[in-house]
Amino acid sequence: MDIFDILSLFGGLALFLYGMRIMGDGLKTGTGGTLKNILEKMTNNLLKAFLLGVLVTALIQSSTATIVITSGLVAAGLITLRQSLGIIIGANVGTTVTGQIIRLLDLDNSSVQWLQIFKPSTLAPVALIIGVIFVLFIGSEKTKTAGTIALGFGILFTGLLNMTASVSSLTDAGVFDGIFAGLDHSPVLGYLSGAGVAFLLQSSSATIGILQAFSMSGALTFRGIYAVIMGVYLGDCVTTAIVCSIGARPEARRVGLVNILYNLCKTLLVLIAVTVVHRLGLLDAIWAAPINSGGIANANTVFNLGCALLLFPVATLFEKLSRIIIREKPAPANRYEDKLEALDPNFYNTPVLAFRSAYNALSTMLKAARSNITKAFDLLFDYDAGVMKEVNEEEDNIDLFADRVTNYLVEFSPKISLEEHVQIQNQYYKNISEFERLGDHAQNIAEYAQQLNESGNSFSADAKREILLLEDLIDKILDHAELAFMNRDVLAAKKIEPMEEVVDDMINALRDNHLARLRSGLCNMVVDNIFLNLLSDIERISDTCSNVGISIIARVQPQLAAQAHEYSSRLHQGSDMDFNEEYEKVHAHYFRLLESYQDESGENVLLTPAMAVQEAGTPAGQARPDVSEALEKEGPEAEGPKAE
Repeated sequence: MDIFDILSLFGGLALFLYGMRIMGDGLKTGTGGTLKNILEKMTNNLLKAFLLGVLVTALIQSSTATIVITSGLVAAGLITLRQSLGIIIGANVGTTVTGQIIRLLDLDNSSVQWLQIFKPSTLAPVALIIGVIFVLFIGSEKTKTAGTIALGFGILFTGLLNMTASVSSLTDAGVFDGIFAGLDHSPVLGYLSGAGVAFLLQSSSATIGILQAFSMSGALTFRGIYAVIMGVYLGDCVTTAIVCSIGARPEARRVGLVNILYNLCKTLLVLIAVTVVHRLGLLDAIWAAPINSGGIANANTVFNLGCALLLFPVATLFEKLSRIIIREKPAPANRYEDKLEALDPNFYNTPVLAFRSAYNALSTMLKAARSNITKAFDLLFDYDAGVMKEVNEEEDNIDLFADRVTNYLVEFSPKISLEEHVQIQNQYYKNISEFERLGDHAQNIAEYAQQLNESGNSFSADAKREILLLEDLIDKILDHAELAFMNRDVLAAKKIEPMEEVVDDMINALRDNHLARLRSGLCNMVVDNIFLNLLSDIERISDTCSNVGISIIARVQPQLAAQAHEYSSRLHQGSDMDFNEEYEKVHAHYFRLLESYQDESGENVLLTPAMAVQEAGTPAGQARPDVSEALEKEGPEAEGPKAE
């Protein structure tokens, strides 16, 4: 034995851990969205959830990853804590698959010839060759992911082979005799060792794999390793619970706690079962005999599967205990606290969950901004100090969302590698600023209403009708923008641009009408300034919605991402027939309403059919006139889609 044997041992360990990490990362990257969808849809009963937990963990080779994904789904409200119980138990069973793969170390040259292909010394170079070909020579997104998985698999087994070779050299020198003799006579030491190593490595699969590699020394016995395996269960689930708890809501933290409670019960059951069976003499044949890699894998599988079968019927008790230990927080001061807390850094390693949290926050931000726009328009006709306060408070929430989501995406950036994820992030960055601008314009409109109220002025009856018609068009544009963002609806997104052009035309017409009223003395200078500023903010709302629509189209058609301005210019130049048709239809509809009445002075002002029989105008402070009936009578073709 010399220093080079020890270096070789730790070098093999480093390769083993690194290979397991990149293989797991590749599997999660390639299947993250699919796994999330499956986990959401197949947890309607405990048995299906259990089988799903086994399958997913066997696939991605990490019970920690499975349980963290589950915690994210619980935090997002996509599944309940009770639905997660089966997944947690299944994840603990699924992690034993890694050990069963590593037991291939036991294959020797005397085995059946065709089995030689499954020896690590064969699998490792084959996997590495496939991985290099996929990553370096083919290079597509899908093959890169498959190549990464293959490279991780090959590196994992290369490290394992390196460890076993070093263990053989160190065994010949008698290095392990004293160490493993201590495990034989001190189950407590074995338990603490297993827990400590699993906690440090953050992986039960890796810890069991290392134990299997050391079994090549021939110095390990069942008496020495069963306590180590039990310790591994505790160390791994504590790590998982910590990951699930960082910045998480109570329901998500309970997922980690349920895993700890389950593993404590599992440890107790294994201890009782091994003690009883040993006292009955049923373990005498293997108790002090050397145990190989396959024996360790089988012991781990039997422990996990047996405990799952025994504890499965009482799984709901773990849920009840977790609720007793982790109680609900008092109601948050901010009603959006749950959405903000869902921006959880623990999701960075599972991009689909991180993006889902950002999407939920942005959806809430858009709806809040839109609600503020509606309230702000209402204030123009019926000022209420309480509503004004609500608008200001909601604007603060919109700004808070903008800051939190921006920081979340910035911190998440280093974890993004797939081009598809880059496109999502680019869209979300743009949407953050656009949704924040919508909130700003809503606040501006509310402040114009406040200025009118404080100065004792009001818009003329004709101006009010023009604002109402313009608001209806803006509302339809917002319908399309919301539907486009929520459902990634390109058809809805494409309807925004022609309607935005109609808004520009109407703004120009309303400015002309306003100047005519100003010349005739129907409007004073205070109201003049407010009305023109109001038109500017309304125009910017439509421009902002246009930007949102283009960001959605660019997400679906990435080639437009760098040509957004040129794309918009081509549309407005009349080169797109669909744009032209939609523009002409919407323009005709709204300008027919705008020109439906001509006052005595000969100036064109708005009077909808529904208001033709009403008094001209509504005094300031009273409810505004309802134009919805008139708009409906003009035909359903002008109705915008209603976002869910």
